[in-house]
Amino acid sequence: MNAAFPVVVALVAGFAHAFEADHLVAVSNIVTRRTTARAAIKDGVFWGLGHTSTILLVALVFLLGRLVLHLGTFRYLEASVGLMLVGLGGGRLWKMRHLRIAGHAHAEPAFSLAYGVGMVHGLAGSGALLLSVLTQIKSSWDGIRYLLIFGAGSVAGMMVAAGIFSLPFSVAILQSSGLRTALSVVSSVLCVGLGLKVLYQNLTV
Repeated sequence: MNAAFPVVVALVAGFAHAFEADHLVAVSNIVTRRTTARAAIKDGVFWGLGHTSTILLVALVFLLGRLVLHLGTFRYLEASVGLMLVGLGGGRLWKMRHLRIAGHAHAEPAFSLAYGVGMVHGLAGSGALLLSVLTQIKSSWDGIRYLLIFGAGSVAGMMVAAGIFSLPFSVAILQSSGLRTALSVVSSVLCVGLGLKVLYQNLTV
């Protein structure tokens, strides 16, 4: 077997992982606050770095510490993603209403927001990912290398996703501020809706 094959598989898996629904909804909500694709793509990078850093931290604890992985515990971490989505969408709607009333602009969010959102997603998704790694890769260090390559793929995937989502909000592309506001409202409502769904699925089972 070609030695590059596992690397390609890990990269593709990480790239595809970035396009999961909860990831896309969260990052689309973040990039609605940007006015350039460049800033949005940076958000994608920071999301990917946050996502990867959490997964690696959990991996070091379980793989190197040889601890038993209980997936039931991660159900509550999944619920934290739902809570985060509700907070992102609800907070965005509140700020938009406040901006409409106050009539002045707010500073764009720091890239640490995207990093923090990525960390929560990584923490919630680490259970299923680590279970897959543990069952298929026997060496702890090979597992860590797989996760690093997977992380690189997820960074690349979210860079692409963030760049695409940012296009309707770019001042250079869409001149209508009213339409950009409408799209922001839709993104925020979707964020809250999916967040409530995730909370229900993980806390009522």
